[in-house]
Amino acid sequence: MDYIHHFESPLGGITMASDGEALTGLWFDGQKHFGSTLSENPEEKLIPVFELTDKWLKIFFGGALPCFTPPLSVKSTAFRKSVYKILLSVPYGSTVTYGEIAKKLKEGNFAAKASPRAVGNAVGHNPVSLIIPCHRVVGADGNLTGYAGGLERKIKLLSLEKADTSKFFIPNKK
Repeated sequence: MDYIHHFESPLGGITMASDGEALTGLWFDGQKHFGSTLSENPEEKLIPVFELTDKWLKIFFGGALPCFTPPLSVKSTAFRKSVYKILLSVPYGSTVTYGEIAKKLKEGNFAAKASPRAVGNAVGHNPVSLIIPCHRVVGADGNLTGYAGGLERKIKLLSLEKADTSKFFIPNKK
């Protein structure tokens, strides 16, 4: 059984999902790939993991790094889970490039699959936004492209974390 819960953040509504024990999803309402890991008829219910995640989100949107992580259970491929594990190691207020993640993966079991493009695909399908901090990934040249929650939110999240955004830009769409 999947459960869902809603949270109102300063950047818009958030829907989270759980299997009853761990967090399995967290999306800004309406974002790309919204609800990608949800079953057809989740039950809306406030359960302990949602209470913990609400607390995490309140601390985070208050401008601080929470000192805990809600339990996570990500439904994905081994490659994507490896990308998400690297994302969890990116420090608050810091950024990493798709290429840097690919390089770390090449040192592990995914040498053949680890291209910046493959990493970008995995990052774009992150089912637990914010907690698995995909907003901290940027292009090698400072391009801010690639956030399923929208570039405006990505900029606000990096600013909230006091990341140095002076070297970043939003690409012109042609």
